[in-house]
Order: sequence, then structure tokens, then C-alpha cells
Amino acid sequence: MQIVQSTLRLAPKRRGVHLITDEVMAQLPEIARFERGLLHLFLQHTSAALSLNENADPDVRRDTEAFMRRLIPDGDPLFSHTLEGPDDMPAHLKSMLFGAQLTLPVTDGRLALGTWQGIYLVEARKHGGSRRIVATLTGVPR
Repeated sequence: MQIVQSTLRLAPKRRGVHLITDEVMAQLPEIARFERGLLHLFLQHTSAALSLNENADPDVRRDTEAFMRRLIPDGDPLFSHTLEGPDDMPAHLKSMLFGAQLTLPVTDGRLALGTWQGIYLVEARKHGGSRRIVATLTGVPR
């Protein structure tokens, strides 16, 4: 059994749902050393989220963002947590709904994703900045 842990940095992104599979994998060359195992990704932020979904049609990402804006609009008078702007509390709620972590299978040195699956960053702030993900690979070496 082998364990490798590193902190990944994602480039800043505008608010929206972004496919980040390639950006994550580019920072994890160690995955090639694993015959089988698990990759756990933990986002160290409370105003963004991780998800797994459609990796081919960008309409899925746009529709997800449109739905979330309707479900949890910026500036809702219900919210009292507004010190960092009208998108702050909505961003926290979106993070809670989607979640801050993913656990994915690794097979033969690669992620064992389905044909149409990709890793999403759900950036819920207008200006979220760079994001950090703690990546932990656990498994059997090749």
C-alpha cells in the first residue's frame, strides 16, 4: 500500500461550473505509479465546490450554473451574512449543496471515470481567486 499527498493549485476562474479534470491530472503525475486505488480530492474553500458530471457538452455546465443562480440568487434579503458582498452567502450554500470533496477510483495508473464523466469546480464567487485542492492517492503501486 502506498499513499501520496499533495496540494494542487487551480488557476482563478470566473463564477461558473468549470471542467478541471485536465488541470487536476496535470498536477498528479504520481497517479501513473498506481495499479489500483483511490484518489481523494478535498477543496480547501467554503465558497466553491467539487462535483463529477458530463465532460463533453458545455451546455450541462451552463445549465447547472443557471439553475444554481435561480435556486440561490445573489443579494437575497433573507441572508444576513453579507460582509464580503451579495454573492458571499449564496456561495457558501452552493458549496454545501455540491460538497467539497470527491473520491475517485484509480485503475492502471489512470482515473477510472465513465466515458462522459469529468471533474467540475463549481466557482460560486464572482472573483473566487486561486483554489487549493488537497489530493491524496492511496493504493497498490504498479
